[in-house]
Amino acid sequence: MLISIISLFPEAFSYFDCSIIKRAKEKRIIEINFLNPRDFTTDKHKKVDDTSYGGGPGMVMKFEPIYWALQAAKKRRKTTKSKVILTHPAGQLLTQKLAYQLSAQKHIIIICGHYEGVDARIEKFVDMKISIGRYILTGGELPAMVIVDSVVRHLPGALHHPLSLEERRANFNFYDLLISRKKLNLNLKKIENFSLYSYPVYTKPEVIKVGNKILKVPKVLLSGNHHLITEWRKKHSKKII
Repeated sequence: MLISIISLFPEAFSYFDCSIIKRAKEKRIIEINFLNPRDFTTDKHKKVDDTSYGGGPGMVMKFEPIYWALQAAKKRRKTTKSKVILTHPAGQLLTQKLAYQLSAQKHIIIICGHYEGVDARIEKFVDMKISIGRYILTGGELPAMVIVDSVVRHLPGALHHPLSLEERRANFNFYDLLISRKKLNLNLKKIENFSLYSYPVYTKPEVIKVGNKILKVPKVLLSGNHHLITEWRKKHSKKII
């Protein structure tokens, strides 16, 4: 997968040099490149923002630098099938299902908004707007990182184990689909109504003493009985989505 990020602050993405994203890049599961709108300006001051028509505080990102950065991003892939995303507080909320669907794309382009927003005319060239929550951030860099992280985790080979989602665990039917999607040639857009669950997890040592408290791993998890373990996890699961 190729991921192109249009941002005024590409240096903010040092997170991509860590952990799973770093390994995915090293294994060539993903390629990430950055395009700075300032490089697509035509004036000597490289101006990327201006005042808002109709008045109001703050500055608005200009259409032209973002548009030309977007065109340059598309040419790098040389395909018309790029998925263009604009980070936006009023966009579609990012969910596990959406992240999974996006993982089927060959090329994702993310436009990071900033200041008081982006000239709304750019939305005519955007496939979807995504929000990571109903709150305002300084820019779209953090949402872009969250989107990339949530998508890359679904790519085959990105995780050591396809069912491993650290502190989060999904219902098994959904991840059976994840493992088998190539084999079954699934249409991801038709996958509906899956749920995401969280259940308690433990690791070594088996017994921990804290003051006068003795904390033990539940016996069923030590039993080796996978059926009982599955039933225990279902019983103690809490639905996230």
